[in-house]
Amino acid sequence: MPTSPSRFDPTPETPEGPPREAAEDSTATVDGTTAEADTGGNGFDTMADYATIPRLAGLALSHDGSRLVTSVATLDAANKAWVSALWEIDPDGQREPHRLTRSAPGESSPAFAPDGRLLFTSKRVDPAADKDADPPKSALWALPAGAGEAERVAGRPGGISSFRVAADAGTVVYAAAAMPGARSAEGDAALVESRTKVGVTAILFEEYPVRHWDHDLGPTRTRLFATDDEGTSGGDADVTPALPIVQDLEDFAVSRDGRWLAASVQVAQPDRSRRRQLDLVDLVSGDQRTIAGVEGFDFSSPAFAPDGSRLVCVRQSHSTWDEPDDNTLWLIDTATGGGHDLTPDFPHWPAHPVFAADGDAVYFSSDEAGHHPVFRIDVASGSITRLTRRGAFTDLQVHPDGTAVYALRATVDAPALPVRLDASTADQDPAPLPAPGAVGELPGTLTEISTVAADGSTVRAWLVLPRGASPTVPAPLLLWIHGGPLMSWNAWSWRWNPWLMAARGYAVLLPDPALSAGYGQEFVRRGWGAWGGPPFTDLMGITDAAVGRPDIDETRTAAMGGSFGGYMANWVAGHTDRFQAIVTHASLWHLDQFSGTTDSAYYWAREFGDPLRQQERYQANSPHHAVKQIRTPMLVIHGDKDYRVPIGEALRLWYDLTRHDVESKFLYFPDENHWVLTPGNASVWYETVFAFLAQHVLGEKWVRPELV
Repeated sequence: MPTSPSRFDPTPETPEGPPREAAEDSTATVDGTTAEADTGGNGFDTMADYATIPRLAGLALSHDGSRLVTSVATLDAANKAWVSALWEIDPDGQREPHRLTRSAPGESSPAFAPDGRLLFTSKRVDPAADKDADPPKSALWALPAGAGEAERVAGRPGGISSFRVAADAGTVVYAAAAMPGARSAEGDAALVESRTKVGVTAILFEEYPVRHWDHDLGPTRTRLFATDDEGTSGGDADVTPALPIVQDLEDFAVSRDGRWLAASVQVAQPDRSRRRQLDLVDLVSGDQRTIAGVEGFDFSSPAFAPDGSRLVCVRQSHSTWDEPDDNTLWLIDTATGGGHDLTPDFPHWPAHPVFAADGDAVYFSSDEAGHHPVFRIDVASGSITRLTRRGAFTDLQVHPDGTAVYALRATVDAPALPVRLDASTADQDPAPLPAPGAVGELPGTLTEISTVAADGSTVRAWLVLPRGASPTVPAPLLLWIHGGPLMSWNAWSWRWNPWLMAARGYAVLLPDPALSAGYGQEFVRRGWGAWGGPPFTDLMGITDAAVGRPDIDETRTAAMGGSFGGYMANWVAGHTDRFQAIVTHASLWHLDQFSGTTDSAYYWAREFGDPLRQQERYQANSPHHAVKQIRTPMLVIHGDKDYRVPIGEALRLWYDLTRHDVESKFLYFPDENHWVLTPGNASVWYETVFAFLAQHVLGEKWVRPELV
């Protein structure tokens, strides 16, 4: 799904969670060089072992289809950060993978230029820079097609966050932060230096919103820039002036011939809400026009047809009091601006479209019943073929001869690895291509269970069973509730990894209750505006199904969740005492309070109403009203840099629990956001959860983690 305010947690994850710059990875040694990533093995017994597993993100295919590159994240020498390196994968699956880059800062976001150079972003030091220069920002670099050193292609004072390459022309368009009043790179640098010199950190806002996920939307704004040619050298001097788009944007595409740029642009609405339209920019003349934009819809994820005559994108309807948002693929004629629904009868939410090599079909992915398959739609007939049977697929790359599609595939029991798909065969189950990041034997097994809700809806879940669980040795159960809420348990998670729990003897239930994606629009409607209703009863029903198994011990259970899952954990705590412990991470507690302090308040007002005039849904669904009923010990976890669910939710929850004498603990991260991204803090997160569950579920003595 496209990242929007309706998704507390965008999915799939980057190596250690969104959103920051793409996680960068290599394993640096003490002398500043980098070591090879381990290409096999597993580690779930200790957090140190777990941290050694390489983590893949992103995929790039060369324009002749002969080279495939991904970014592989590993720990740095100090074990304090994830750093990424670029690895080449054999598209035919015959040769072993090999590493291409080795800088200590790392490299990420690979993409090929038509001349064979490999472009990427990195904070590596420019050899031509003054030795007294400030630490480098992320810049655009190029690795030659043959042997040679990487060369800096472009940079801006605020750093480059993302880029796109015209497949035939080689034009590069990139996004970079810039001060609003800057007219050049030099002017931008001067403004930043002036602020720094006098100690100014203030930001003046003149429009809403002011934050996003974990950062302020200012004082800089994201702008788009384009190289004059293929970016052979020259850095800032070779970059054209800022394109005439001033909104914050990262979602854009460039036509193969380098003529056209399509960008998803935020537009202010009268009620202080936002919508996204697609603007088409002529990179030759600078002319700009809106090609898809209408009130009540967002347009995102643009992709050009090979000849540039058409554009496909995701059209997302705005949610309302009565209806959740809905997605479809929208096909646009770039000459006339005319568009139509390409997937009117598709029951799920298509995402991340790319055109086939001949332009006659579009590939996309979508949540579906605990998976995230790849689909192919014939543009002329509208016929849709599901290409994959099992797993969650991202980063689709189409081979230029049209015979194959490459992707990263993850499952609940395997992390992301590259695969090759036949371009048209239905329900494939491809073997991974040789790459770093494969895990060995897991400490348990994966199965599926389901139940039928009172309204006849089927509620399904993944169930992780620890090794040795049996009717004679039943396992304690952990109910894990996903975030979103419009999401699904359908892929490997580094942040919420059930196999770490299985290694400690727990069974883990991963259900998709009402509001989950991949089960049709009606399944979402069941919980719309009623978070404490069907989502809660679905969770209790599927838990009943799990504890009814002879290999599960229903006397030893706990519930856990993050973000919307944390909201549900809080709701569970106030509405049942069936669990021995509750862990609530980045959770909503007081809906009225949350609605005005979250980073995109307008989105939640669409579902719950004006908090001043329409209080009924806030009152009916806010967990804080049931604080007097909570008897279950609770572990509250929150990061201070979380702007999606601000820290005030945890502070008020913790205060309410303590003043009502609920046995509880508060694990606070002053410098983490909605996720817990740094290796040390992630380890402390798990160790604290392990200790809390051991005390209350297993009956062991509380042992405070050493580092907290």
